[in-house]
Amino acid sequence: MSGRRLRSLGLQVLLAAGLGLLLWQLVGITAANMHERGIQSGFGFLREPAGFAIGESLLPFDSADSTWWALMAGLVNTLRVALPAIVISTVLGTAIGLGRLSPNLLLRGLCKGYVETLRNVPLLLQLLAWYFVVTDLLPAASAALKIAPHLFLSKSGLSLPWFGGEGGAWFDLPVQGAMAVTGGAVLTPEYIALLFGLSLYTASYVAETVRAGIQAVPRGQRDAALALGMSRVQGFRLVLLPQALRSIIPPLTNQHLSLTKNSSLAVAIGYPDLVSIADTTLNQTGRAAECIALIMAVYLVISLFTAGTSAWLERRTGHWAQRS
Repeated sequence: MSGRRLRSLGLQVLLAAGLGLLLWQLVGITAANMHERGIQSGFGFLREPAGFAIGESLLPFDSADSTWWALMAGLVNTLRVALPAIVISTVLGTAIGLGRLSPNLLLRGLCKGYVETLRNVPLLLQLLAWYFVVTDLLPAASAALKIAPHLFLSKSGLSLPWFGGEGGAWFDLPVQGAMAVTGGAVLTPEYIALLFGLSLYTASYVAETVRAGIQAVPRGQRDAALALGMSRVQGFRLVLLPQALRSIIPPLTNQHLSLTKNSSLAVAIGYPDLVSIADTTLNQTGRAAECIALIMAVYLVISLFTAGTSAWLERRTGHWAQRS
């Protein structure tokens, strides 16, 4: 190892050691101050009963269950809305981005209007607007809208078929009753409002990412594909798209990360996500530092996993573009 690299490594070690020492001192000072004021610290509260109910949870949960299980239920609720929203926003945003490049003036104008409207209105206001639409403008459950066979929409949410019906049936089908819709599964108004708000808002940014990525490919590439006898669809799929993906994937990943973190706004409409349940835990236990640290750690892990997946896709895209 050369002297220059050795000095560089030594400086990095010293810097890391200095930052670690500073962090250790900050933690020590904080712990001492909390002890002087009689404020309890530590993560022992995670093993204690939560003492509160969760209105909506995929995981079975009772108020007697531990706090860590309540936080796990909140994490599952966060992923339950974030993952479908990522898929919907990506598909919808891609379609709108392609629409912005359409030679059809009306379609291009509509797509541009969508983008300029949705991305310039704060997401919180959009979530509140969707919640108002679902809870105030939709009919009551006794007069639910029949969107499709065994698919009903009302103030109570969206009733849809689900697995495991009675009598060994494969599906439990919702049926309109005199007072309410019975059977099937129900997506609550809070979930629907959050899913729609996140998906439509993020789709406007995805659309611009797709449009910019495609326009970043030199026009000569398209002309060369046509000169080789390819159709426009073949040229787009085999020539333009592989090159455009190199520019699209990194900012698209940023939008997916933003969507996941923006799901924390669920607290505004009463959806019990991770942040909402951690806030309830904080109020009951007084462990503000611990609850905030847990939330930050969870979102950091999710972000790092998403970034790693993006890096893998970029490498795969590079190999695809080379083969194309």
